Amino acid sequence: MHPQMASGKLAKSAVLESNVGYLRIAETETNLPEEIQSALKDFAASTNKIVGIVVDLRFAGGADFDSLKATEEELEQAKLPLAILVNAQTSGAAASLAYDLRQAEAGLIFGAGAPETIKDLQPDILISASTNDEKLFLKNPYGTLSSTSSGSETNLLSLVDIDHTSEADLVREKIKDGDEDASSASAPSPESEKPFIRDPVLAHGVDFLKGLAALHFHKS
Repeated sequence: MHPQMASGKLAKSAVLESNVGYLRIAETETNLPEEIQSALKDFAASTNKIVGIVVDLRFAGGADFDSLKATEEELEQAKLPLAILVNAQTSGAAASLAYDLRQAEAGLIFGAGAPETIKDLQPDILISASTNDEKLFLKNPYGTLSSTSSGSETNLLSLVDIDHTSEADLVREKIKDGDEDASSASAPSPESEKPFIRDPVLAHGVDFLKGLAALHFHKS
């Protein structure tokens, strides 16, 4: 599923790494529960089984505390673990949503320091990132950051970094099993190359969800 830009308070929904749902919330307002419900139905219809959901509340706000319960229920009814992303600009009802989801043991919070308005909203996994970098990564979590000549600003490169580790391991396994000769090890297939998430907060959240899924698989 390709990233979808929502028309309301759910700014984006997508499937990452083939099996992790991603919801970026802009504001917690009245129509948010319905938008989340629609996105979760799309995840359920995905060809791959979704193992968890990233709820990105970085820069999110909102003053509609009345709809929080409905929003929480939609996320909890999916019965999937959550990785909740926050930063110092997560505020208002969005900050309350993050706090309530953790209190319900629906997931863990990743990111930077909490806003002063909710002192108990401290990340379970503290990850430091500049506000400017986080804004750039929201546009493209797979892009690389580069400093300008002055060193005072950061830009997002349009090029995507590729992680060749999985392909290299696959080739080595094939050679060991006698299925492929060593000459092919230096020529990974372009189709097998996977984008590497450079956004550190998002990457930690995705790794957490995939790790839980792997642990559950080995226990079952």
